[in-house]
Amino acid sequence: MTVVERREIALVDLLDRLLAGGVVITGDITLRIADVDLVRIDLNALISSVNEQVPSPFEELL
Repeated sequence: MTVVERREIALVDLLDRLLAGGVVITGDITLRIADVDLVRIDLNALISSVNEQVPSPFEELL
């Protein structure tokens, strides 16, 4: 095993790295019966950290 393969990263550190750059989650769910679409749900979400350089978009609402 190399040094890179042995390196352990805590879950908190991994989440911090992901949120620093931002994460996009997309998905589609369709409920159908007898080849007839009854319900369709589309999910598009951007998850990112907020700091002084990237302020919250909800500050104006507060």
